[in-house]
Amino acid sequence: MEKIMKKLSDNIVDKISMDFLRNQILKNAYGNTDTVIAGLDPRILIMWYLFFGIVPWFSNNLVFLTGAFVIVTITTIMAHISALVIFIFCIGVFSQTGYLFIVSLLFGGDISTLIPLAILTVKVATVSLASITVFSGLDPDNLSKGLMWFGFPEKLSFSISYAYRILPMLIKEFQNIMLSYKLRGNPPEHSNFKGKVKYFIYQIKIIVQAFYPLMLNTAKKSRTTVEALEIKGYRYAATDKRVRKMRLSTLKIGYNDMIFISASVLWVSLTMLVSTIM
Repeated sequence: MEKIMKKLSDNIVDKISMDFLRNQILKNAYGNTDTVIAGLDPRILIMWYLFFGIVPWFSNNLVFLTGAFVIVTITTIMAHISALVIFIFCIGVFSQTGYLFIVSLLFGGDISTLIPLAILTVKVATVSLASITVFSGLDPDNLSKGLMWFGFPEKLSFSISYAYRILPMLIKEFQNIMLSYKLRGNPPEHSNFKGKVKYFIYQIKIIVQAFYPLMLNTAKKSRTTVEALEIKGYRYAATDKRVRKMRLSTLKIGYNDMIFISASVLWVSLTMLVSTIM
């Protein structure tokens, strides 16, 4: 039993490191450019997301919700989502349902409360997977172009795109701060399972303490970013119609986009038909 616990701790606790988290985040944000979802037109993906991100909240039909959940699960697999994101998704969705079920039992509920909780779980899971699929399949440029085509202000589109692009810099800065804390700190011994747990708690404390220096160092670098944008004529380009037309000229709806949207419409139609019959 002791050997099994030691092997389990070596496989799980040791893998939870800053390098692992950084690689998983960067993979989810920038490593899915060769997938089928990433090759679709951003306008198609945004409209697809608006449907699966809003409509499930207005339906309590378990058949329809299950069908919507199935299709977003398939698209999530096609988008090659990182294991860390899927793990966090499972913990967040299903632990919340279990928590509500336990609370309902404490306040006089019974097994019948599982049905509405199951409906809520499917709703949250469907919307969450749709969000994960779209925002992992869209790179910053395509997302910005898609929002611009729908009439969003240029500054808003650029801000979202810039937030994606600044992500690697934030991760690198955060890692440097973490290394400085470790050099000046005294981490606990982590040769056994109990020590590994203490070391994991120690890392969480360092992450909390590193938040303020991260924001401060990022704010210092923002002036350089603003000056570089002004030199390149960003303020003028944001209001020039010729620049807007030039950027949106690369958006084209192709054969794969038509197959994707047709399959989605067909599946939703069949699901709604089955839900009305049953």
